[in-house]
Amino acid sequence: MIQSYKTINLTSEGDYREKGSKFLAYAYHVETEEDIRENLESLKKMHPKSRHYCYAYRLDLEGNNFRANDDGEPSGTAGKPILGQIDSKELTKTLVVVVRYFGGKKLGASGLINAYKAAAEEALNNNEIIEIKLRSIHIITYEFKRMNDVMRCLKHPEVKILLQDYAEKNIIKFSIPLANENEVLEPLSKIYDIELKTLDEIGE
Repeated sequence: MIQSYKTINLTSEGDYREKGSKFLAYAYHVETEEDIRENLESLKKMHPKSRHYCYAYRLDLEGNNFRANDDGEPSGTAGKPILGQIDSKELTKTLVVVVRYFGGKKLGASGLINAYKAAAEEALNNNEIIEIKLRSIHIITYEFKRMNDVMRCLKHPEVKILLQDYAEKNIIKFSIPLANENEVLEPLSKIYDIELKTLDEIGE
């Protein structure tokens, strides 16, 4: 089970130049394919004279939603090396776009691969890589006499209290990293006559 993932926290840039050609790289944190489209459209407006907007992304936690696009460059010389840099840092929810301005001299396949790789690498190195812990959300409903027992279990340093409601029933909504679930849920399950429900999973 996936318990955490790595992504980038900022928007960053990289720059590589070879034989007059400019390779301008941009790295973004993205959550959806719509985010990807918006960033690509923005770059095309920013660089209207460029002929190539090569990119790669990896979007889902399982690693199945990804793409490498050469955008007119020889097959495998642009999108693949960009994706390779994303994967080398074990990132997801990450988009890297490299905008190329042709300098008049052809670089050849190996030269293009190196240029797109170097530009993407610099953009990612200029960013901040963070680890997001996946958390599960739970709701406890309990009688007042069980409050001390419940609160004792919720003193775990990784527990985040999301809601406390004592109006009609004693209710606490909290989240806990998947990696720490058993440390909190097991002792809670042993408390007599409380109701414990699991709702969902979220990022930290």
